[in-house]
Amino acid sequence: MQLSAFMKIFRSLELAKEFYQLSRNVKLPPHLKDQFLRSSASVALNLSEGNAKQSEREKYRFYEIAHGSFRESVTILDLEGVNEEKIRATADRLGANLYKLTRALSAKQEKAP
Repeated sequence: MQLSAFMKIFRSLELAKEFYQLSRNVKLPPHLKDQFLRSSASVALNLSEGNAKQSEREKYRFYEIAHGSFRESVTILDLEGVNEEKIRATADRLGANLYKLTRALSAKQEKAP
């Protein structure tokens, strides 16, 4: 993996951990709180697991799962009208990082024979 790609995953993983920590303090109904914590933790866990995989295809699969979990988390925030500035700003940065990460790996796979 190139250094720039490694730095993207590192930044994304750090943002995902920060997002999870902020998620713990969000007030939500119990049925959504549990789902929200699981989906926000899934982002960091799948980024970490994907980073340990050797093949680009496996990495991409785990990063896509992380991106899906992220979208689930943001949808829960939207459903409940959570507009707390810090978690929203972190979510914006994390979402952009995940998009770039998955897009770069997707383009790489399209070029592969």
